[in-house]
Amino acid sequence: MSTVTPRAFLQERLALFGRTGFFVSASFLAVFNLAEMLAAANRSLGWVVTNRSNEFHLGLSLVFLAVWLSCRKRERSERALAVIEFGGVLLAGLACTLPVRWATLDEGRIRSMFLEITQILVARAIIVPSTARRTIWLSASVVLPATLMVFLFHLQYATSVLGIVKPTLEAALFCAMAVVLAALASHVIYGLREEVRAARKLGQYTLQEQLGAGGMGIVYRAQHAMLRRPTAIKLLPPDRAGENSIRRFEREVQITSQLAHPNTVSVYDYGRTPDGIFYYAMELLDGVTLGQLVGEYGPQPPARVVHILKQVCGSLSEAHALGLVHRDIKPANVILCERWGAADVVKVLDFGLVKDLARSSDASVGNMVAGTPQYISPEAVLTPEKVGPSADIYAVGAVGYFLLTGTHVFEGATLAEIIGQHLDRRPTSPSERLGRAVPPELEAVILECLAKEPARRPRGAHALAAALDAGPDAQPWTSDQAHAWWKHRRATGRPLPKDAPSAFGLTDPSSKVRSSAELPTVIRNASSGP
Repeated sequence: MSTVTPRAFLQERLALFGRTGFFVSASFLAVFNLAEMLAAANRSLGWVVTNRSNEFHLGLSLVFLAVWLSCRKRERSERALAVIEFGGVLLAGLACTLPVRWATLDEGRIRSMFLEITQILVARAIIVPSTARRTIWLSASVVLPATLMVFLFHLQYATSVLGIVKPTLEAALFCAMAVVLAALASHVIYGLREEVRAARKLGQYTLQEQLGAGGMGIVYRAQHAMLRRPTAIKLLPPDRAGENSIRRFEREVQITSQLAHPNTVSVYDYGRTPDGIFYYAMELLDGVTLGQLVGEYGPQPPARVVHILKQVCGSLSEAHALGLVHRDIKPANVILCERWGAADVVKVLDFGLVKDLARSSDASVGNMVAGTPQYISPEAVLTPEKVGPSADIYAVGAVGYFLLTGTHVFEGATLAEIIGQHLDRRPTSPSERLGRAVPPELEAVILECLAKEPARRPRGAHALAAALDAGPDAQPWTSDQAHAWWKHRRATGRPLPKDAPSAFGLTDPSSKVRSSAELPTVIRNASSGP
């Protein structure tokens, strides 16, 4: 959803007002002319449409068409829009009023005039955003000529002073009612819109467009009122704010705020609105997730894979040193962006499933299998209460496999089938999956990360980063290469394929956390072996 400025919104609504008025007036014009043709053919229909009514509907159609076309495409300034709005409504009112001046003595036509003017004013108040004060003076400029026309009409045909004063006062009263109705409509509609706008404010932050949604909240682009700093706001709506959800949400922000590594997303603020909406503000990352990267560009060069994985290891090294296990490292939770003038900077985010090894109780632990099936370690399924940093190492290996090959380590028709393969199936080597050679040192490190037994994996994120650097033939991913890639991306603006999010498991929050009780018996008992 893109952000719409007040000026653009006003122009959009004026175009809608003109389009609606044109089609309604043109429809009446067509129907009345058809009726006139039928009446001319068969006078027994009992009524004939006069040319005055024809001219009235034609005039309204032309006025509304002019308003519509004036606001349809070309961007107008606020002053121009104000002129178009005032001129359109005034001319529409005159189109309703002028036929009365030349009509024969017809009170029915006068009542129709006021009804038509009222409909136009109320329709404008509903469609076009406006304060009640603005609606009052604009409506008054329309009804005053109508009142004057009634006075002139009866001045021409009335035979007494009372015959002039009484209908003129009635007309003034009818006009006042029309103004009040229009002002009331503006007050209600405009007030509701302002309430919605106020509801999109969280503390000092104003929400803009939605960036994403998942099982643990909704993320919006936002801006701080004073700092004018672009920010991402993650909020937990009241309908999801159960006790466990709140506890996990609070832990996520508390834990993330402890982390200061440049490859970990930064948290700025945390709060709760009077309506009970929990939120926290974090740095806004304009980049691509690793899932989007592979979805758009396919398997990545080995040098770039090493460059990315080393940065992920840097973020995890700090977390592990603080006794924290991420438990949900996956392509969707790693963003690649440009930062501080550098390209291909990794940011690890979404610490909603973090496990604190120093705590005996954990808001996100219990009888739960935490993680995403394509990146979950065997011990996270079999003994989730004993999950440690090596589970993150396993996930990093699965992410590296995905970056190298463009496919998950294991594929399956169901989540249970995928998890089962993590437990007892040996991974196909990246070179075999790709059908071409992969640097043997890199392939060996990734397969070592994917070892079933935690003890056979690299001993921590520091050790994994060192192993990634140790290949004798390793070619570094240079700054020039990274900048060239991002420059090309900006120039081409290549979009994410429509099927990429679902194809890479980025849109299924329900797959993130599952109770071990939901898994098939064969998987729950897999620790006993076949």
